[in-house]
Amino acid sequence: MTHEETSLRTKKAICDALKELMRHKTFSKITISELIRECNINRKTFYYHFEDIYGLLKWMLEQEAIEVVKKFDLLIDYQDAFLFVINYVEENSYFLNCIYDSVGRDELKRFFYQDFIGIIETIIRTTETKMETTISDDFRIFLCDLYAEGIAGMLINLFRHPEKYDKERLIEYFSIVVHNSVPSVIKAYK
Repeated sequence: MTHEETSLRTKKAICDALKELMRHKTFSKITISELIRECNINRKTFYYHFEDIYGLLKWMLEQEAIEVVKKFDLLIDYQDAFLFVINYVEENSYFLNCIYDSVGRDELKRFFYQDFIGIIETIIRTTETKMETTISDDFRIFLCDLYAEGIAGMLINLFRHPEKYDKERLIEYFSIVVHNSVPSVIKAYK
C-alpha cells in the first residue's frame, strides 16, 4: 500500500470518528483528544493530516463533494447528481445540523455551493454549445453564482426543515427551472 493510500485511509478514519462523535455531541464541543481516542491514533498523526478540527471538517465535506463529481457524467446525469446530494442531505441531516450549529449557515452554504458550481457551469456551457453561441466569462460566472447560491440555500432549508420539502418535487422543479431559464437567459444575453 502506498503512502498516499495509507494517508487517505487514515484521513477517512478520522472523518468517520468525527461523524460518530457528532452523533452524541455538537461539533464545537468535540476535542482532538476525543477524536484520536475514537480512531486509535496519536495526536501527532492527527496534526500531520490536519491543521485543526476545522481543517478536518473542511476536508471531509470537500471529499464528499468530490464523490458527487466522480459518480456522475454531469453532462447527462445532473438530475442524478442532484438526487445524490439530496439523499446525502437526508441521510446526514444530524451531521449537517451539527455543522450548521457550529459554523453557521454561510460556511455550510459555501460547501454546498462548491458541489453545484461545477454542475451549473457544465449545464451552461452545454447550453451555449447547443445554441451555437457563447456568453462572456463574467456573465457565465454570474449565472453560475446565481444558480449555485440558490441551490445551496435550498439544500440547507431541506435539512433544517425536511417536513416542508418533497425530494422528487425538488428535482422536478430544479429541472424545470434549469431547462427553461438557462436557454432563455443565454438567448436574451445575445
